[in-house]
Amino acid sequence: MNTVKKAVASGYSHYGANKTRPSFIAWNTLSKSPAEDISDNLELLRERSRDLYSGGGPLGRGAIDRLVLNSVGAGLVLHCRIDAKYLGMTEIEAEEWEANTEREFAFWAESKNCDISRSMNFFELQNLAFRSVLLNGDALVMLPMERLKNFPYELRIALIESDRLVTPPINSSGAVIDGGVEIDRNGKPIAYHIANRHPDAELANQPLLKYVRVPAFGANSQRRNVLHLLPMERIGQHRGVPFLAPVIEVLKQISRYGDAELMAAVVAAMFAIFFEHEPNGVDDQYLGEEDMASDIVGDESSNPLDMFQESLRKLRPENLSGMVADLPLGTKATSVSPSRPNKNFDGFVMSLYRQLGAALGIPVEVLILNFESSYSASRGALLEAWKLFKYWREWWINNFCQPIYEEWLNEAVLKGRIKALGYFTNPMIKYAYSWADWTGPSQGQLDPVKEVTAAKLRVENGFSTRQKETAELTGGDFELNHRQRIKEELMMRELTQEKE
Repeated sequence: MNTVKKAVASGYSHYGANKTRPSFIAWNTLSKSPAEDISDNLELLRERSRDLYSGGGPLGRGAIDRLVLNSVGAGLVLHCRIDAKYLGMTEIEAEEWEANTEREFAFWAESKNCDISRSMNFFELQNLAFRSVLLNGDALVMLPMERLKNFPYELRIALIESDRLVTPPINSSGAVIDGGVEIDRNGKPIAYHIANRHPDAELANQPLLKYVRVPAFGANSQRRNVLHLLPMERIGQHRGVPFLAPVIEVLKQISRYGDAELMAAVVAAMFAIFFEHEPNGVDDQYLGEEDMASDIVGDESSNPLDMFQESLRKLRPENLSGMVADLPLGTKATSVSPSRPNKNFDGFVMSLYRQLGAALGIPVEVLILNFESSYSASRGALLEAWKLFKYWREWWINNFCQPIYEEWLNEAVLKGRIKALGYFTNPMIKYAYSWADWTGPSQGQLDPVKEVTAAKLRVENGFSTRQKETAELTGGDFELNHRQRIKEELMMRELTQEKE
């Protein structure tokens, strides 16, 4: 008779997967698919994330604001960089095409007509949409076409908050829908189920709540109908996780601790003097509660202690100088030395802040905007933070800026406002025309002289370009700066000649 020999526990079963050590016995874990782990918990995560951002945890708002202001800021700006060599264009022709395209795009982007609600321009929409992604986990962007009088472009941007992307209560089609995202057997999104309004809106005269199925791609053109701004952390994920999700508990506990310490300090500051009463020679053990109360307080209408306390309440700062007050007989005043503010508060909270910074990828100096270390340490913290900011900026360019720019460029070429030979006949030509850089807030400098010197050395040794260094140092454009400098130099020479 053959017996199956059970495998001896080995490898990780002795360490991370051990189930018998005291440190692991109380560690209960359960992980399922992204749908169960993320989508089913998303509503509560969003609510808590918004609460922290609204004031439930001040550092939560600070963390999101740091990321928004440094990654996107007031909005990333387009700089066309077409592949002139592949397109058979001279450098002068390429520069002219790029300048004209940037001008046309700015005409559309700087107008509030680019917004379906006509309330924000393209750059303001960037800030709002990026903030919404961090706060809620994801967001939707639709690109409808709408004709307006005296405005040549029809492309519009419609932002949709993540709350409206929901699975309908009745799914008669039998399709697989994960958090409002309908997927095929390969896990590809094929449609989005979007509520016509916020599901929890309670204002008067709200339209009847309905759910609209929006195909992810056009049936014939295969144009994207919906841009789902979804930062991914797991394979097979179809809904996003708020940026603060991993540190929600710590942020809330820090907020509660801070509130408790603040209240304790306020209460302690209210007490200036305690009064100790003598029992007038009668032993306390022979007095009942009523006897002691009457012995101490006496007649309420003429109690000296009440009269003294009333006089204290009426004191004014200008009357305190040189004042002498007599206490009632048998009463002794004891001053209070409050134990608040807690001298250990700052060190304890800073330790938690460092852990939060590590979890979010933002060094504590940048997170709380407090640079007290040496230049080297502060610069190291800033460089580490900018790795995160640059990552999110690239993510934003790839998922919001560039797709919308390419949709706009399609319309501009179709309408003849931009000349692009072969644009719609060859996908490679279309791709070569759509190359672009997007610049945003600069890193800033702790020591401008050192930073500029380093940038100069990088350019001189071929490690970088003037355009790249200009963008990183000031957020500007080298070509624009160069043209402006030529004008200024000519003006200065003319002024010098006039004086001579």
